[in-house]
Amino acid sequence: MNAFDFDRPLDRRAAADCRKWNRYDADVLPLWVADMDFAVPEQVQASLRARIDHPAFGYAAATPMLIEAIRAMLETQHGWRVAPEAIVMLPGVEPGFNMALRGLLAAGDGVVVQTPVYAPLRAAPGHWNLRRIEVPLAATDDDIAADLPTLAAALAAPGTRALLLCNPHNPTGKVYARDELAAIAQACLANDVLIVSDEIHCDLVLDGGGCRHIPIASLAPEIAARSITLMSASKTYNVAGLKAAFAIVPDAALRQRFTAARAGMVDSVNLMGLAATEAALTGCETWRRALVGYLGANRDFLAREIARRFPAIGFRPPQASFLAWLDCRRLDLGIDPQSFFLDKARVAFSAGGEFGPLGDGHVRLNFGCRRATLAEALDRMEAALARSTS
Repeated sequence: MNAFDFDRPLDRRAAADCRKWNRYDADVLPLWVADMDFAVPEQVQASLRARIDHPAFGYAAATPMLIEAIRAMLETQHGWRVAPEAIVMLPGVEPGFNMALRGLLAAGDGVVVQTPVYAPLRAAPGHWNLRRIEVPLAATDDDIAADLPTLAAALAAPGTRALLLCNPHNPTGKVYARDELAAIAQACLANDVLIVSDEIHCDLVLDGGGCRHIPIASLAPEIAARSITLMSASKTYNVAGLKAAFAIVPDAALRQRFTAARAGMVDSVNLMGLAATEAALTGCETWRRALVGYLGANRDFLAREIARRFPAIGFRPPQASFLAWLDCRRLDLGIDPQSFFLDKARVAFSAGGEFGPLGDGHVRLNFGCRRATLAEALDRMEAALARSTS
């Protein structure tokens, strides 16, 4: 029996600052932004209460215990040993990949992204006068895979200087296999291309898929030397609002350039975020495993119900994360089915177009919620589609 009750209702609208639940009218079910509806582990809450008991809230720095907790997590869960000095604390993964592009590339350089992809990753090159080079992921009946020949050609193109990798991939939930990562890494090395890897969902590989997350930088020392890997406890432990993340940059010279790219814009890490991250990584592994089990069951429930109720919706169950990528093009709702479901079903998804033109006709659904909430959303979708065809 699961010792943690992920089905317990949590009134998130009671917090007036909750972006997810207060963006829309009270009759809308919000399944959009990547923010789960579960209470954080009790150990994290206790750590924050203890920190609040000390009445000074000045600038904070990562404790040696936190750095060791990150190193232990990387080795235990991902088989990757890193030196303490390789870890750079950040207020978020998004500032991290923007720091990397700003500090390590020059205006006009090319940056490769695999689309559809998380909107801030896709937008980042444009912030720094860089050229975004989009390479579509290859979808088959059974899988979503990297289009390795097209990707290799883009990485070899004149002026290409960086790859923004998203693994596990957002929005599809794809976990890259070792052979895919090795081929991608070798193409980057052959063309002196920097790898910036957003791996924020790395600890949410779902049960039953037979896959595991592999940090691309862990494949070989020469790959690590050309890589900046970005991770955070924020998605796994539902503490995104506390603004704490970390980069792993094993190469000292690259790390120095990366750190210098803060440029007065990327500040120190929130002290509550540091406390929450340390508590999460040192005392919440049992909670994390239970969460992964619950999310996996939600994913499987969603897959069964979509197949039964909505055979026209294309859906490949994600291997990781709590995000589902739904292909609604056969429903004939136009390029923006998100608007239909918001207006007619009162369910809010992320619009597929946010992830690039290949997302047109899709929506991203967040199933990091109570099973009852997920079921109600499907009921509303079914009723709205029935009304639209009657």
